[in-house]
Amino acid sequence: MGYYLADGIYLKWATFVKTNPSPQGQKRKLFATVQGAYRKDVKRAFGVLQARFAIVREPARFFHLETLQKIMKACIILHNMIVEDERDDNEVVDLDYEQIDKVDNSPMQVSREQSDGFMAYIKSYGRIRDREIYSQLQLDLIKHLWQLQSKS
Repeated sequence: MGYYLADGIYLKWATFVKTNPSPQGQKRKLFATVQGAYRKDVKRAFGVLQARFAIVREPARFFHLETLQKIMKACIILHNMIVEDERDDNEVVDLDYEQIDKVDNSPMQVSREQSDGFMAYIKSYGRIRDREIYSQLQLDLIKHLWQLQSKS
């Protein structure tokens, strides 16, 4: 199960790793410092992608993990291509943004029966809200970071 680096406003769910505002002990202080720095970096990068691509702004709860990975990778590649293209100020391109391509908006077929995928979603949602998993994840990350720090 993946997780997000979050601040104190989020719930204690297994998918959120929150910073402790007053950590006790060297291991927890190190974790809070490193986690805060990474969280800020990710927040800045994600904000750039959200500003540029609407698909990143929408809730992704129902996407498969592989689909999310492909979406994020595509957005990052496109962003880098756009940035590189914007650096080339010598070429002026006149684009007509008023033209809209035809989009096939055929209606989705929705099944009213409980599917295996839906039941798996319900089970996963229960695991996300499990406080024991939340606490264990945080302890595991603190231990892992401390071990990495000790090796260097």
